Amino acid sequence: MSRILVVGVEPQLRRALSLTLRARHYDVRTASDPAQALTQAAVWNPDLVVLDLDVPDPETVAGVHGWSRRPIIVLSGHPQPHAEVAVLDAGADDYITKPFGIDEFLAHVRAVIRRTPDNTRPSIIDVGDLRVDLAGKTVTGPRDDTVHLTPIEWGILEPLLRNPGTLISGQQLLTAVWGPGHVTDTHYLRIYLSSLRHKLEPNPSRPRYLITAPGMGYRFEP
Repeated sequence: MSRILVVGVEPQLRRALSLTLRARHYDVRTASDPAQALTQAAVWNPDLVVLDLDVPDPETVAGVHGWSRRPIIVLSGHPQPHAEVAVLDAGADDYITKPFGIDEFLAHVRAVIRRTPDNTRPSIIDVGDLRVDLAGKTVTGPRDDTVHLTPIEWGILEPLLRNPGTLISGQQLLTAVWGPGHVTDTHYLRIYLSSLRHKLEPNPSRPRYLITAPGMGYRFEP
């Protein structure tokens, strides 16, 4: 089941597209603005991002593309050729001018997913001597011993491992795991990061893989 993130400021269109895609057995999440989209792209790692923009904005497209590295379809009511060229150059894979028919939209979705290789979303990642299977939600050691992680620890670890070397803010992780009402509860992250380091790091007091950038966020260093 392909994962599709639908992003747009028009609630009616966002809702209609998500319902249509779910009816075709896609796994769908939505975001109301690019900021939410960045968080969703980092933590959920969709197969496709559908980005509805009132005004084609290459910077927004480049920002989402930088986080997700997955194909992007831009929807816009601006048919000017230069706008289409700008967003395609910024990282979009397709461009649909509004208004459009549902059959046309679904055909674009199928075409983009069909031509996108499925090798940009690794499911098995090595963390030192440990092997983390993100699809199977397992962590095994060199002697096939199992390391147990809680659902919250998985929620924090997965976006870090899927975006190696990328700094992910504490606010993004808090929003993804606990919801937008907990963006100031930074002590949650400190507690669970400490637990993850004790389970995954050779020397938890001197982390090699799960790095904290004080005042900025966290990143995974392979």
